[in-house]
Amino acid sequence: PHVFEARREGIRYSLGDRGDFWYILTNDGAVNGRLLKVPMSGESNQNRVEVLPGDEHISYGGMEAFKDHLVLSARKEGITGFYLLDPDKETTRWITSPGVGGSLQLEKTPNFDSTTQRFSYETLLQPYTVAEVEMTGGEIRTLKQKALPEGFDPNRYRIESTTATATDGTKLPIWLLLPADHLRDGSGGLLLDGYGAYGISSDPWFDSDVFSLVDRGVGFAIAQVRGGGEFGRLWYEAGKQERKGNTFTDYIACAEHLIAEGYTSSAQLCGTGASAGGLLAGAVINERPDLFAAFIANVPFVDVLNTMLDATLPLTTSEYDEWGDPASSPEIFERIRHYSPYDNVRKQSYPALLVLAGWNDNRVSYWEPAKWVAKIRTQNTGSTPPLLSTA
Repeated sequence: PHVFEARREGIRYSLGDRGDFWYILTNDGAVNGRLLKVPMSGESNQNRVEVLPGDEHISYGGMEAFKDHLVLSARKEGITGFYLLDPDKETTRWITSPGVGGSLQLEKTPNFDSTTQRFSYETLLQPYTVAEVEMTGGEIRTLKQKALPEGFDPNRYRIESTTATATDGTKLPIWLLLPADHLRDGSGGLLLDGYGAYGISSDPWFDSDVFSLVDRGVGFAIAQVRGGGEFGRLWYEAGKQERKGNTFTDYIACAEHLIAEGYTSSAQLCGTGASAGGLLAGAVINERPDLFAAFIANVPFVDVLNTMLDATLPLTTSEYDEWGDPASSPEIFERIRHYSPYDNVRKQSYPALLVLAGWNDNRVSYWEPAKWVAKIRTQNTGSTPPLLSTA
């Protein structure tokens, strides 16, 4: 074994060998990735040829090399899928979820001579499905699908997508699973999910639990806000560190858009977020409690400033890259204090709030949501006290 390329700060790359060439998928020179090739016989840093250039609309995730093709997982305009690349013919084929409102991921195909690539996908209306695609012709065959819940009828629901506009003009996708008869007159209830952290994407998925809610007339929506990875590295970086406020204002913009478009009203809108999405919940209801009738915060990361100041906690130092180290500078301290939910609770009317905490959650200690709820109880001028469940 030998080093192909020495480590460089901020540079990521993966390799695939095919024929006489190494193929290199890297963010060097393209923040969302580009594909290069170099002869195996030469030096790794010389004679490199660009096969696929970087594209701000395409974010590459990984690569698998086969005898006749390369497979590159990617997100194209926020949609998950992968490219089948025939390097000899210099042609590509884009494969994504066969159903609207879905997400896709590659599955292992260990045979180098394989002519098919296996993948899995699901949509808001279709459960986890394993399929394979012919690399040459692009034909897709379904191999296996998870059983549908008893009595499930897809005709009772509809999938929609809409786009909100952030305060700086950025377009924010929203996916919705609605009752088939859901009206656009503001009378319908809606549960709006948000996350926006660590570059983790909030893609549409099949959740059988959601249908019991939708069957009772309450729609389900997913807000794809900055801080996630839906549109690549730049989308993630636009919602972290000094830009973390974008995550919260993006979610507020999504809520305002859904109300303005008649999907729901502030009297019928419930927000939800878990872990770092619980941070979003806390920050949002401090700023715009009037937008929501209720909010569900699941193991919420709400005591951000105190937690990030305690380097003895097991995960604090590894989180500096996401939030910053408030002990390192007054600027970072004030930045975190500005949005930390616990530190910004104030006397106002809060929406009905259900907070779920975990005794043994290794990321968010149970005392964070407990002290947050206690503080809201002393400041809340509304008629509904927050509820805390710790399990």
